[in-house]
Amino acid sequence: MKPGHGEVVIAEGDVELAEDEARLLEQFRRQIDAGLWAAVPVVQDNGRREAMMVRSFEDVPRDAERVIFFPRAAGG
Repeated sequence: MKPGHGEVVIAEGDVELAEDEARLLEQFRRQIDAGLWAAVPVVQDNGRREAMMVRSFEDVPRDAERVIFFPRAAGG
């Protein structure tokens, strides 16, 4: 996270704890329902930064450090 670069922490928690998992799921759904897309950063051996798109909370790997939400592209 880089302060001042538009990044905001929406929720933090441990998916192994039922209470945290429920809160994380609620926040995930809230962002998706607001029309945002979600992606999980993926570590590559070659040093490139990539992300895997996810459509549901169940698609997020249990060991993911973060989920990035971003608006859909405008236009068409």
